[in-house]
Amino acid sequence: MMIKNRKILLTGSNGLVGYNLLNLLSNNGWKNIVPIERSQCDLTKQKETLELFQYHKPEYIFHCAAKVYGIMGNMCNKAQSFYENIMINTNVIQGAHLAGTKKITVMGTGCVYPYPSPSLLLKEDMIFNGRPHESENSYAQAKRAMLAMCEAYQESYDLDWAYVVSCNLFGPNDRFDTEFGHVIPSLIKKFYDAKIQGKCVDVWGDGSAKRDFLYVKDAARATIDIMQNLSGPVNIGSGSVYSIKQIVEYIADIANMKNSYQWDRKKPSGQDYRSYNLSKLDSIGFKPKWSLRKALEETWDWYCENQDLARKNSTLEF
Repeated sequence: MMIKNRKILLTGSNGLVGYNLLNLLSNNGWKNIVPIERSQCDLTKQKETLELFQYHKPEYIFHCAAKVYGIMGNMCNKAQSFYENIMINTNVIQGAHLAGTKKITVMGTGCVYPYPSPSLLLKEDMIFNGRPHESENSYAQAKRAMLAMCEAYQESYDLDWAYVVSCNLFGPNDRFDTEFGHVIPSLIKKFYDAKIQGKCVDVWGDGSAKRDFLYVKDAARATIDIMQNLSGPVNIGSGSVYSIKQIVEYIADIANMKNSYQWDRKKPSGQDYRSYNLSKLDSIGFKPKWSLRKALEETWDWYCENQDLARKNSTLEF
């Protein structure tokens, strides 16, 4: 169990998972937290990273920092994605070892699994049973290397670790980017912009791809539970699979734009199906608290509130 008064270092504290994880930890009695964001330390730099870890000597580490792109970003920036993520993960795990960290929990990704899928439900022991989907292969291989490094450091240095294999996550503080963002934040931004401009939304692909989507507030809960109770690779998800078409219909309804979108089939749809065996997560009694619809509503409201405020401030005269 993670003792509440011991020092916790959290990388990527301003990102999607890190931001929500920091809030959850702080609100539930963990006060000795060192949040790290890029402006404080460039984790691609070895000397800078190792010095930071030596200074703080954390007992526990949540490693959420990554260079993250959406499907198009992964396709267009393969070398940069691989290099930066390899450097970040290598420096953080080495830093954890040298600082005497008791346990590190790192954020992986569902795209580490091979394609075609070895099974309808992807299980943790299948990760290295083939090559990842070509649309995300460089990012996936960098994340696989992080898993292999955790295994090596446990064998050589007895470093305890957990590797969170996440489904598609979304929520407040996501990267709402229509070109390089993940599917839900990208769609929310597209619908918001189209509503403001009175235009129609172009949606990539044909809507047939299916995914397990998990609200980031649930993902943060799962990550803490994993740190305290599990080791090794652990799938997280909601246990339900939705098509992109269903997601679009939900967002269109929430935005009151049911008849204001069209499909751009020239754009990629991504891997056709991805779902996860959650037996390891189920073994510790974890269950999501948010329904997909409620989570989408909260994310839409959060984004609209922040964008409306930004637009209002940009019109103020000084």
